[in-house]
Amino acid sequence: METPGRWPHVQKQWLHKPYLFTSLKVIDAASRGYLAGCPVVDFRVILCDGSYHEVDSSEIAFKLAGSKAFKKAIEQAKPCLIEPIMNVEITVPENYAGDIMGNLNGRRGRVQGMDAKGGSTVIKAQAPLSEMLTYASDLTSMTQGRGTYSMEFSHYDIVPQPIADKIIQAHKPSAAEEEE
Repeated sequence: METPGRWPHVQKQWLHKPYLFTSLKVIDAASRGYLAGCPVVDFRVILCDGSYHEVDSSEIAFKLAGSKAFKKAIEQAKPCLIEPIMNVEITVPENYAGDIMGNLNGRRGRVQGMDAKGGSTVIKAQAPLSEMLTYASDLTSMTQGRGTYSMEFSHYDIVPQPIADKIIQAHKPSAAEEEE
């Protein structure tokens, strides 16, 4: 827990109330996600104020208040889905390079460069991991087993909105599930 000196806008007496931790447990909801059940990352919560009444305050009231505040804040923040982007290096015989680059483009890949090495072409690209899950067998088919590739994590990037919409829709509960 941060000290009141670190957060001067939080009154010290509020920090010692029994329901403070209950209010902050709403942060646990972030691990369950907001969009498509994916965890919420790169956010912070600042509890600026609160009040407490000996008779009317309860743990459930603080949980509900925290949950509503979190939901309102995340909706205002305009959350987005992110996906891992991979650095990909593909080595193929020269006569397959054009087909491989076309295939990468179809996988939302971005070619970063090409080098010739003794009858082979080395293609360096970045592509979303989700688009590369079947790449080993696809590359084998496209190059008759003569292509190789390696992949390593590069960074996260925002999922394009049409794809994000499909992911979010696929994770929405059906009307029957909502009634239960």
